[in-house]
Amino acid sequence: MPRPRKLPSRTELRTWREFIETTEALRGMLAARLHSDTGLSPGDYAVLLALSEAEGGRIRSSELAARIGWERSRLSHHLARMERRQLIRREECATDSRGAEVVLEPAGAEAFHGATAPHLRAVRELFVDALTPEQLAAAGEIAAALREHLSRPAPAPPGRAGS
Repeated sequence: MPRPRKLPSRTELRTWREFIETTEALRGMLAARLHSDTGLSPGDYAVLLALSEAEGGRIRSSELAARIGWERSRLSHHLARMERRQLIRREECATDSRGAEVVLEPAGAEAFHGATAPHLRAVRELFVDALTPEQLAAAGEIAAALREHLSRPAPAPPGRAGS
């Protein structure tokens, strides 16, 4: 019978809570700065970044959803809003009639390029400048370790007695 997993200690929970609350505060401040400086939301920026990196400024919507870590329905609603603002357009996929491609429009490219410098300045001011080079390196190592841990298959849940 597998033994139950140990729960986090008070110190571990305090560290977890500090990590989550600080991350949320940082994300909120970056989002507010991005919006006030550029009029873009973090979602807009993520979509435009992925499109700017995609060959020909176009990508299948399913690949875009995977790349930015969104569910397809969330992406579809967001793309509709971006399409109304003429930042992107959607086209039927030439190689698969069931799929759609998202295409970066000139206004979207201009918005992305105009947002990049202010956004990167905010990242520097709110994140990079707050840490020593050693802390920044440690933060990178921690993020890499967490990403690697989360990419592994989830362990099977402990069995129930009597099942």
